[in-house]
Amino acid sequence: MISKNPRKQRKKMFNAPLHMKRKWISAHLEENLLLKYDKRAVPAIKGDTVRVMRGSFRGHEDKIVKVNVKKRFIEIEGITMSKADGNKIAKPIHSSNVIITKLNLTDKWRRKKLERGLSEDTKKEIEAEAKEQIKIAEEERKKEEEAKVLEEKEETIEEEAEEPKDKEKPEEKKQESKVEKKSAPKPEIKKEEPKKTAKTVKKAPESKSPKKSTAKKTPVKSTKKKGETK
Repeated sequence: MISKNPRKQRKKMFNAPLHMKRKWISAHLEENLLLKYDKRAVPAIKGDTVRVMRGSFRGHEDKIVKVNVKKRFIEIEGITMSKADGNKIAKPIHSSNVIITKLNLTDKWRRKKLERGLSEDTKKEIEAEAKEQIKIAEEERKKEEEAKVLEEKEETIEEEAEEPKDKEKPEEKKQESKVEKKSAPKPEIKKEEPKKTAKTVKKAPESKSPKKSTAKKTPVKSTKKKGETK
């Protein structure tokens, strides 16, 4: 950093882009690696074996599990801390408190950077070491895949064991029902005779009061002549 003012240094550190923060997560190399690669420090990556030099976990040596670029911390396998609720999580450690004892050479871009300015003998040694590390990594992947497959099989076996044995498969039930239908004799159907029903004659309701005749009376003509007297 150019400025000597701590305020400006902190501001630049927190507001820096990720490609610059990634370079700042670097750690010192051990003496044998320093002489081999002719470098004091190298950016730490996942898979490097490191030794803690400061703090309560001083002397602990193991592989890096995760590199947090935003917060500029690394997580080492086996270093954990307990929370208030009792759960354990990985403890973040700053890269300046760590020294690299073995480099991860599986990345070809990293190998090219390390091989700059080195002799051909050291380059061949680096390539041979990288091949061995790649083989070991492939074997570990295969073992993990096999372990996952075994776990899945065990889970399926446990689920089948928990299910009741009396329950039959739907396909078997369908086949049994078809066989039963074929073997069962057809029941005789009796024809029902039509029932004789007596016809009921509806009688007209009798009226209580007889109806008055509507015939008009014709007037009787008298046969007596005029002038006649009794």
